[in-house]
Amino acid sequence: MSCCLLDFGRVQELRQVRDFLFPKHNNAEEEEQQQSAPWLQDCVLSLSPCSDLLVIAREHKATFLSAKWLTDESGQEEMTLAVTWSGTLSAEEGECICSVICIPLASQKRSSTGRPDWTCVVVGFSSGYVRFYTESGVLLLAQLLHEDPVLQLKCRTYEIPRHSGVTEQHEELSILYPAALVTIDGFSLFQSLRACRNQVARAAAAGSDVIQPPPLAYKKWGLQDMDTITDHSSIGITTLSVFDQMKNASMLGGFHTSVKGSPPAMSQYITVGGGPYTGFYYAIEGSSQPLLSHVALAVASKLTSALFSAASGWLGWKSKNEEESVQKQKPKVEPATALPVRFGLPDSRRHGESICLSPCNTMAGVTDDFGRVTLLDVARGIAIRMWKGYRDAQLGWVQVSEARGERDLATSPSMPRRHAQFLVIYAPRRGILEVWGTQHGPRVGAFTVGKHCRLLYAGHRLMGVNSVTSQGWQIHTQQVCLFDPVNGALRAVTIPFHLALSDKKSERAKDMHLLRRVTTLLRSREVEPGLLESEAQSVLLDIKHPAIKKQALESLLSNKNAPVSCLTNVTRALLASLKEQDPEAVDKSLLQFCSSELKLLQLYTDVQLLHTPDTSPTEPEHEDLARVGPVLQRYTEMNSRPCVSFAQDSSGPLPVRTFLVIKQPDTDWTQLGKTGYLFHCALFVCSFLFWGCLSGQSPLQRVCETLQESGISPQQLLSLLLSVWLNKEKDVLKYPDAVSHLGTLLSTLSSMKGAVDESWDGQCVSPWWQQVRTACVQSESSAAALLAALVAHRVAKNAITRLGESKFQEEWECVSLELEQWVVCIKQLEDVLALQTLLCLPSPQGSTGGAVTRCSVKTLLESGRGGVADCVSKLIFRQGVSPDLLRDILQRRGENEPLQQGGEEKLEELLECVCQRFPNSLSPDVLFAHCSWENVVQWNKDPEVGQYLEWSVEFLKMISNPHIQFGVSAMMWQTFIVKRFSAAAFLMEKVGKAPKDRLCRRDVGMGDAAVRSFLGSSVQLLQALMEADSAVEQVSAPDVCVEEVWGGAEGPVSIVELALDQRSVHYPLVQHHCVLASLLHAAMTFSLRLKPLSLFDSKGKNAFFRDLSSIQLLPSGDMDHNLVTVRQEFLMNVLTGWVKVLAESEENGVKHSSTEDMWPSVCMELSSILQVNTDILRRHLVCELYNQGLDLRAEEVMMEVQDKDVLGSQLLVLTGQRLAFSLLHSQSQTKPNMELLARLPPTLCTWLKAMDPSELRCPSVPLSQSSRLINKVIEMLPENHGQYSLALHLLEAVDSLHEEP
Repeated sequence: MSCCLLDFGRVQELRQVRDFLFPKHNNAEEEEQQQSAPWLQDCVLSLSPCSDLLVIAREHKATFLSAKWLTDESGQEEMTLAVTWSGTLSAEEGECICSVICIPLASQKRSSTGRPDWTCVVVGFSSGYVRFYTESGVLLLAQLLHEDPVLQLKCRTYEIPRHSGVTEQHEELSILYPAALVTIDGFSLFQSLRACRNQVARAAAAGSDVIQPPPLAYKKWGLQDMDTITDHSSIGITTLSVFDQMKNASMLGGFHTSVKGSPPAMSQYITVGGGPYTGFYYAIEGSSQPLLSHVALAVASKLTSALFSAASGWLGWKSKNEEESVQKQKPKVEPATALPVRFGLPDSRRHGESICLSPCNTMAGVTDDFGRVTLLDVARGIAIRMWKGYRDAQLGWVQVSEARGERDLATSPSMPRRHAQFLVIYAPRRGILEVWGTQHGPRVGAFTVGKHCRLLYAGHRLMGVNSVTSQGWQIHTQQVCLFDPVNGALRAVTIPFHLALSDKKSERAKDMHLLRRVTTLLRSREVEPGLLESEAQSVLLDIKHPAIKKQALESLLSNKNAPVSCLTNVTRALLASLKEQDPEAVDKSLLQFCSSELKLLQLYTDVQLLHTPDTSPTEPEHEDLARVGPVLQRYTEMNSRPCVSFAQDSSGPLPVRTFLVIKQPDTDWTQLGKTGYLFHCALFVCSFLFWGCLSGQSPLQRVCETLQESGISPQQLLSLLLSVWLNKEKDVLKYPDAVSHLGTLLSTLSSMKGAVDESWDGQCVSPWWQQVRTACVQSESSAAALLAALVAHRVAKNAITRLGESKFQEEWECVSLELEQWVVCIKQLEDVLALQTLLCLPSPQGSTGGAVTRCSVKTLLESGRGGVADCVSKLIFRQGVSPDLLRDILQRRGENEPLQQGGEEKLEELLECVCQRFPNSLSPDVLFAHCSWENVVQWNKDPEVGQYLEWSVEFLKMISNPHIQFGVSAMMWQTFIVKRFSAAAFLMEKVGKAPKDRLCRRDVGMGDAAVRSFLGSSVQLLQALMEADSAVEQVSAPDVCVEEVWGGAEGPVSIVELALDQRSVHYPLVQHHCVLASLLHAAMTFSLRLKPLSLFDSKGKNAFFRDLSSIQLLPSGDMDHNLVTVRQEFLMNVLTGWVKVLAESEENGVKHSSTEDMWPSVCMELSSILQVNTDILRRHLVCELYNQGLDLRAEEVMMEVQDKDVLGSQLLVLTGQRLAFSLLHSQSQTKPNMELLARLPPTLCTWLKAMDPSELRCPSVPLSQSSRLINKVIEMLPENHGQYSLALHLLEAVDSLHEEP
């Protein structure tokens, strides 16, 4: 474990930033030179300590880059800094940016965990202005503090005191000028910035002007007695000890000087520059006691002149007029209070360039123009160390806390953790980054980096944190960051604590070195086994710390190249050395770990030597196995499909490191998932131990003896045995003798000490056998679980029988609770095996519905009373079984008819077997209900397939019990239908006609053809709901019951139970929706113009799409005549559209379906509900049929017409149009026809010429049909009718025309 340089982020768009800050270079050659030049060294950089904001500025421009998380090609998330704002920050002419600092502000919310609320960017300018900005470049506050350029901005934030002796420091922002130092209190700055940000946000939301906030309160010190100042550090409040106070008094005041009892509190500042090289300043806080009594007056006079600057706007926000007047004149700059230097480090030729304060405020690193780095002791004011050869060096500090283990917390929980300080030096001229231990520590790390990097060290954390709000926070901040402009990488320095310890005194550092030595040795592939054993053994014995020793042993045991003999010898030697030590000084966990690992290694060696074929005789087949034989055979046939396997999973010896996963004592190997490294390791281990015995490849008795001597608990061995049995189901079914071998192993394991409790008497449940039942119940390998249960039942029964014989000494049949548990378990497993065999049916090619469902007893018990029906309904949907086919299958099962021969034979056979085992859970009504629900669920996923919804309604209609039918239909309507139904209605109301495909997909979520099918199914659903509601009162509600062994099922409420809990509906409201659905279906079917909601009054419109169980105010009484006229016109258009479709079908020779012939009856039913005269619709239908040339259908409808006179007049006109077409408009006009026309009465001739045959859609009709039609007209018209004579003349004309050759 050594220090390392890790990438934690990346800066994007560096070229864009460079082009923005350096816009002069345009040609390619200059651009290439600029890219290779250290352009970043000419910029001012500042990185937020939270690493979420980077500011790069030059002259008067700046770019803000904010953090974003992106996912790379490998799927890992990476933090990147991307440009979020760029622009000009200077407000006055000629000023440029001198210094920038990013200060994250803590959130004041109680739910905060330490992340900043927002980050403030503080910028110092050459004009003396200090301006505060948000992350998006919005100016919050600007103030002129001094009329010289700003040299440096630094911030001090709250740090949690490590112990009670450390003084709690206040937050502060310090601004350095060439001869002055301005400090702003952190608390007041935090509140002002929050208020300014809130005020700017409110002004932006309201669109008003931002009101200028009042100026900040600050302290301003005039730094004296130094020629030049380049950098500074604010140490904070310090208090001298009594000894130092008396020493200073004696040196300055002499022997007779009087000293006050309490030392004053002072703020300490350190500056670097020239004359002197380093200066130390002390400012006495507030009105406390002066340092020396004889200079009290002089100090007091200076303190009273220290101005806490406040301008005129302290008590409120300024008005706009005042703000404009202030902006016109130059702001007033307060004078500085003189502060003399206390002492310094004089060096006339050396000039300090920068100073970097350590996190604990005890040391500081100073760079100078001689290429030296000096380490200062802040408290004593002396230089304690100097490094040479670091010209233009950049400094940073890393503070590392000691990691405390559980033993340290248990022995000394109140002791504070130790901290170590490391100085990070970046030498750009050498391109090297070094890490040094302080104060006199060695170099602990060195990294070769680029020569144009920047070392970013903030020196502060979040502002606004105190001792109360920081409790429970985890403040994540980067201390030192190296920015490489070549690739934009941000790198953090990670240093382990032990590097700060001396090698002579740190055993842990030595142990870590030995651990690295072991790791390096194990990584070498060409090391000899003997050398590996000797080196590893010597290193493990030399390591002192128990945790590191255990880590080294784990690394050795997990190595894939180490032979088992080497591992055994090393572990044995380590265990022997531990036993020779004092028992109280030995780590018990390490001792136990070595002992268990040694036993496992010995077990591995013994079992590996026993892999020889077994020749012992097997037991005969049990009667229970013969009983379940047919079911097992069917299950095997359904699961015999080929699958992919990997060669390395079944060949080669088991690696030792894989075998050692058995050391986890609390792992239930039967409950591991089907994927993952741990599952495969566990399966290999289980196969290594037991598969040889189960398949007859290892001597059973000798393996059992070896397992008994291994020291592994019987419970864990049982878990391993059941794991390999249940996870190798296909292999188990191939070996007929595996069942008898399993019985032998179970008998051996159950006879081991600690397996079955000695106090068990058979009348209570044994935890041992309960473990077997639990594994079988939770397994999805149905056949293997059933076989294991049968074998375990037989072994348990023999044990109980032996126990009863030894206790009663008589031939009594032993009845126990344990055997009853086995009977129930086996019955459940048999049921699950039959169900799983059905579910394994291969799906037809191209079918939907998902993969094959795997079930177990546990999943069925947790899926509630409808779990079985839900699984079967999913299978029926996946198989594409139609409602009629499923009904025929169930009817044949109920009537004991022979099975159907064909493609559905296997499905029918397996379904019959499952239904016999689940007579209640798979009753016809329950199965139909679940099938209906499954189809509507699948339709909701893919609404384009209208067949799913049609089949769902068909399944619904097959439910015989009206209570279940009513509940399921009500749930379907409320859950899936009403939302899309209302969308279709509103869409059609909006467009006023049948909508096109694009609009249907946008509003309803399906195409126009799917909408047509959906509306038709909605009509069927509402009709089924009304029929079920009418029949509910005549039949009592059924009881939802399941089979006896499945009575403990708990889980989600089944569909049938939910259906029976549905509230009753308001029948007129359902009928109201059914009428609307029929209208919408008609409009979509025949592409008619319709605004469906306009066919109803306000009461009818308001009642739509309400809860069907609510009582709504529906239309009653006579409807408005205009509304009835609109309804009548629409229904007549529907009949016209139906006649057109009928004629096209007959023309093409297409057979009509029953659904197409329903439209006349639907219109007649709607007319009675919508108060439209039914006779008018029938007459219109008759005329339309005659108009289309469908005379036979028209005669059928004519019999139901009531008003024959009106119909006769209408048909008379139609007959005239046919005759006019034959005589006047036919292209084949003959001479006899012309002569006939001349012989006609003038009145009839004139009337025929007035007829318009173009209104006929089928004018060429045989004269025999026209003759038959005119005869019908004469029969309908009374003799006193005004057109009766005209009808007779027409009859003569038609007959004459018919008689012509």
